[in-house]
Amino acid sequence: QQIQFADDMQEFTKFPTKTGRRSLSRSISQSSTDSYSSAASYTDSSDDEVSPREKQQTNSKGSSNFCVKNIKQAEFGRREIEIAEQDMSALISLRKRAQGEKPLAGAKIVGCTHITAQTAVLIETLCALGAQCRWSACNIYSTQNEVAAALAEAGVAVFAWKGESEDDFWWCIDRCVNIDGWQANMILDDGGDLTHWVYKKYPSVFKKIRGIVEESVTGVHRLYQLSKAGKLCVPAMNVNDSVTKQKFDNLYCCRESILDGLKRTTDVMFGGKQVVVCGYGEV
Repeated sequence: QQIQFADDMQEFTKFPTKTGRRSLSRSISQSSTDSYSSAASYTDSSDDEVSPREKQQTNSKGSSNFCVKNIKQAEFGRREIEIAEQDMSALISLRKRAQGEKPLAGAKIVGCTHITAQTAVLIETLCALGAQCRWSACNIYSTQNEVAAALAEAGVAVFAWKGESEDDFWWCIDRCVNIDGWQANMILDDGGDLTHWVYKKYPSVFKKIRGIVEESVTGVHRLYQLSKAGKLCVPAMNVNDSVTKQKFDNLYCCRESILDGLKRTTDVMFGGKQVVVCGYGEV
């Protein structure tokens, strides 16, 4: 019986203890996190040390008309874009319905927005409908490098990466605007920096712009300043005050992003907390 009891004990000790389970859980969690991080980055320390402006990169079609962190991230970025498409059914339906007609044929759009999986769906929809697009980032920190790489691989002239310097930021905008044999006739802006750059640096190009679309409060304010001064010589559309922006983007996107940002920066749960909301608008 003692021998049998000892065997039972030996068999029992093969299973992890409570402490062992915690260690195992942490190990698995860390391994999963490391795997995700490595899949998302595809970069090593040498890539981080070299500025994208100094790299010579080409996509699978041999084009080098872009500047991103690492073109090798394109496959991962493509998966992120495909996931985003599943939640953007209206835009995808529009793309499928109108891409045969190419209603945007002849449009040469220069854009400056956040470059994420969601904005990539918009950019690729514009291209599918016949537009030629050149794109830069409106924020030096918000660019998803893998998404920018996927756009570059698809043939979009994109100039953006996460962690740009101020000089890089304006360089990317200029690369989108200043190119031989191609002149923009439409502007899609977020913040007004692109519009301001074209107006100040390329007045002859600005005068030939057929329309400006601005989607931020800051950018709209800058457009109103130009208009009051009598210097806004092209049509401009205030997307920020549109019904869809107020009822959809502000309500479902801005509200969620604020909560997500608070959770990420403070690392706390909202359950059981008392929250004071002070601000304006339907958020």
